[in-house]
Amino acid sequence: MRFNPFKLFSKRQKPSEPARHAKRDWKKKQHPWSFSKTVLWICLMFLFIPLFVIIFYSFNESKDTTFTGFSFVWYEKLIFESKDLWTSLWNSFVVAILSSITATILGTLAAIGVTWYKFFGKGYIQTTSFLPMVLPEVIMGISLLIFFSGIKMSLGLGTIYIAHTTFCMPFVYMMVSARIDEFDYSIIEASHDLGANEVQTLFRVTLPAIMPGIISGFMMSVTMSLEDYVITFLVSGPGSTTLPLYVYSMIRFGVSPVINALSFVLILAICTLTILLRNGLKSFASSR
Repeated sequence: MRFNPFKLFSKRQKPSEPARHAKRDWKKKQHPWSFSKTVLWICLMFLFIPLFVIIFYSFNESKDTTFTGFSFVWYEKLIFESKDLWTSLWNSFVVAILSSITATILGTLAAIGVTWYKFFGKGYIQTTSFLPMVLPEVIMGISLLIFFSGIKMSLGLGTIYIAHTTFCMPFVYMMVSARIDEFDYSIIEASHDLGANEVQTLFRVTLPAIMPGIISGFMMSVTMSLEDYVITFLVSGPGSTTLPLYVYSMIRFGVSPVINALSFVLILAICTLTILLRNGLKSFASSR
């Protein structure tokens, strides 16, 4: 084997993938408190410290911000003396679930149709479908109020349901469309070659494949419906008070610590639901 002196000046070979990972891990050990980690912890503290403050004061015996003693008095009042609060919470959940289911069905079908089919006005629909996401909520609420007044529809839970479905549907459309963009269309062609019609392909092939996007869009819709105040205030009527409307109406007289107790109960419920959905999605992905 002859010696080639030019190899001494050739470029170094690129390190292998395990070597790059080992070098990255070594850098992390050498710099445990980098700038990115510091910013991450600051953002986490900014997000979660208010939640811990709410939980802390939900066990305060006094109504003031001064902690006078540990007590469950506000949880007792939440359970036994807060009928109007539970009514508003029930209204919020009913509207959120119904509007999210409707928005998920319509948004999913719209995403499938717009992504895979060609028809007149497709570009116009793609553009206008994002308008409820970028328009201010005041404009959205006023336009819906004018529409309901024009068709002589009385304001109530029905108008809140329609309004929430309207502004939640674009978010479902966006999430399902992102999932469909990664979908392999050859699976659809294979199902047609095996004799499946459009309906069978939709329910047995397409929907199971894009189910994570559908569930994400549904959960986003529920969250947005539960916390919306501006649009709900503009299209609500007598006897249709939701939880945000009830809480904001209490500001004039001072917010009761009962709201802190309710917040802690909702945090526990949402965390439990999130863990269950996470485990369910992981088992669903592993079974495929």
